[in-house]
Amino acid sequence: AGFSYEAIEDLKIAVSEAITNSVKHAFKGEEDGEITVEYLIYEDKLEVRVSDNGTSFDLETRKQEIGPYDVGEDAEMMRIGGLGLFLIETLMDDVKLYYDEGVSVVMTKYINEKQLEENAKSIST
Repeated sequence: AGFSYEAIEDLKIAVSEAITNSVKHAFKGEEDGEITVEYLIYEDKLEVRVSDNGTSFDLETRKQEIGPYDVGEDAEMMRIGGLGLFLIETLMDDVKLYYDEGVSVVMTKYINEKQLEENAKSIST
């Protein structure tokens, strides 16, 4: 569809992180909950929405509680909620959070025009 191998790996990791965040944080030990994953395909981008109907949170407050990301910090010792969103924002081209009935993370990855041209050439030859 026009994505490089690296971009596909970024998408897989980002979606996995968003789902993991929902599983870990949205339901606060409750057994019932719903997580949905939607893919919207456009000519120039792919949007992935991961939504849950669990407990919402305020991102800015959470960022202040966590403090800045420390590159030297051991990933094993990373504070809860510290790496997931940071990683998602690093891997995706655009990330938006919506707080309605739960939390929705909308992640966008734009299709690289150069990659599209290379894929088209390899298919036609």
